[in-house]
Amino acid sequence: MRSEEGAAIAPLTTMRVGGPADAMVTATSADEIAAAVAEVDTAGHDLLVLSGGSNLVVSDDGFPGVVLRIASRGVTVTAERGDTVEVTVAAGEPWDELVALAVERGWSGIEALSGIPGLTGATPVQNVGAYGQEVAQTISSVRVFDRAKGEIVTFRGEDCDFTYRHSRFKGTSRYVVLEVTFTLVVADESAPVAYADLARQLGVELGERVPLAAAREAVLAQRRARGMVLDERDHDTWSCGSFFTNPILSPAEYDTVVERVGERLGPDAPVPPRFDGPQGSVKTSAAWLIDRAGFGKGYGMPGPAALSTKHTLAVTNRGSATSEDIAALAREVRDGVRAAFGVTLVNEPVFVGHEL
Repeated sequence: MRSEEGAAIAPLTTMRVGGPADAMVTATSADEIAAAVAEVDTAGHDLLVLSGGSNLVVSDDGFPGVVLRIASRGVTVTAERGDTVEVTVAAGEPWDELVALAVERGWSGIEALSGIPGLTGATPVQNVGAYGQEVAQTISSVRVFDRAKGEIVTFRGEDCDFTYRHSRFKGTSRYVVLEVTFTLVVADESAPVAYADLARQLGVELGERVPLAAAREAVLAQRRARGMVLDERDHDTWSCGSFFTNPILSPAEYDTVVERVGERLGPDAPVPPRFDGPQGSVKTSAAWLIDRAGFGKGYGMPGPAALSTKHTLAVTNRGSATSEDIAALAREVRDGVRAAFGVTLVNEPVFVGHEL
């Protein structure tokens, strides 16, 4: 492990905002991660675990404690059973490199998650998902350091309490992910295509399979068009990706939103997207609501903070934004959608040292 005082946090995040850390420790193995967390807890310091930094908005004041930077690496095939392979991945392994490796080796099940920034250890925390896939579908176990018990424990996939963009690891500082084990299918073709735009781009019907490489390239093309593939030269990618989760409503709440849309935009206005979910829930589109509330692509330009010029769901740093600039724009969008349609959007990134 190596330690540094007053280390900059902003360059290690995709939003590129935030003040320095009192101290930063870089851990390069699961054992080092667990030892570092135990040491910080014993000393009574505040701890911030920094993975790929793609889901953090750190205060301009920085972090008054120890930042633990996860830098462990490794992908190990731990079992092969028939047409499946079990792969254990270190928390610090870059996620998109893992997806590329899976496609190269003919492991199906995560190809639709191509281009997502960050590290593998962060994926179970918020049950990362896109284009009809989510990691809950392939995670067989998660190995963590349990700070309450002071020991390493392993959760089976079914015990992780995965739901839409959530898990037992989210909203708590108790668990620090060390390794994630995935069960993938050995196949040359993708899992059934489950996202309409992706199916159209690939020229197939929903539910069909395509070559793994074709699925990956199609997803990357979709993400690039939305400014969702990191590019240092493109300020549309200086973001946390989708800033708000899609609202989960009851049918009655959805009907109220439809009424509010008609009142605001007229009786001939299109209705918000509707996706029926479990237990009678209804998911709708945060991006659709943001746009219809008056916050179109590029809102806030020229900055310092603005919505992406490619995608209304991304709050972006145009090059000189502070974390307060980012928060102020996000609050304006959240409050504007609530005033227009009665829906309170929930931020996906974690705010550190301040609140939305």
